[in-house]
Amino acid sequence: MNRPRLFAVLAVLGACVLIAGCASSRVPFIGVTPDLQVHAVKSIKTVRVARIAVMPLLEAPGKSDGTVTEGSGETVTAELMGQVALAGGWELVPESDISDALQKLPPVTLANQEAVAVELGKKVNADVVLFGTVNRFKERVGIAYAAQSPASVEFTLHLVQVQSGQVVWTAKFAKTQKALFENVFNLVSFIKGEGRWVKAHELAQAGIQEAVANLHDEVTLARAEARFPGGSVEEYKKGILRAQQKEATQ
Repeated sequence: MNRPRLFAVLAVLGACVLIAGCASSRVPFIGVTPDLQVHAVKSIKTVRVARIAVMPLLEAPGKSDGTVTEGSGETVTAELMGQVALAGGWELVPESDISDALQKLPPVTLANQEAVAVELGKKVNADVVLFGTVNRFKERVGIAYAAQSPASVEFTLHLVQVQSGQVVWTAKFAKTQKALFENVFNLVSFIKGEGRWVKAHELAQAGIQEAVANLHDEVTLARAEARFPGGSVEEYKKGILRAQQKEATQ
């Protein structure tokens, strides 16, 4: 952020602290992602992951404000695959292999999702499979600095160990962007978000990053590699493109 923008942000923060009635549509705040709840079985540290698969997430509207934009399952799945690839220490099963294997399995539903995930893992020779649902994916209404209603995202992830068929890790992320005056003490995150109302995929990205980081720390990796800090799917794609261009010139 440039210096004039920083000063402007600080000025807005001061105004919001002094004026409780500051309009929320003008002072947005992305914050960190404290709305991630994670549960892991005690034996998760014994789960060794050399090869991991990501099964496409299902769109499953939740009971409370279950607005799910069509195509959001693909959006969150793509972000999840990108973050898993960036994390390192394990091998990600290619998306094409996942698609080919799923064509030989029953159609995935909420009722058979876990069972299909185990069978998918066997077919692609994965140690673990990530699967889950997008329960809310509500886009913001309005523009970045004057939204009428904020973006809201909720999704659930599960990690199943293929050999045992046991779900060893679950993460649930649910977040609706709040206005700055509701989170005035988190100045660092406010400045990072540049005081704007974000889109739904940005909320999802923040949740996926935190969830994958937690999973990466929980399991035993086949290769000791540090997680790529602050990575994004865009950076992942650029890295793949650079590698392809380098290979083409050799």
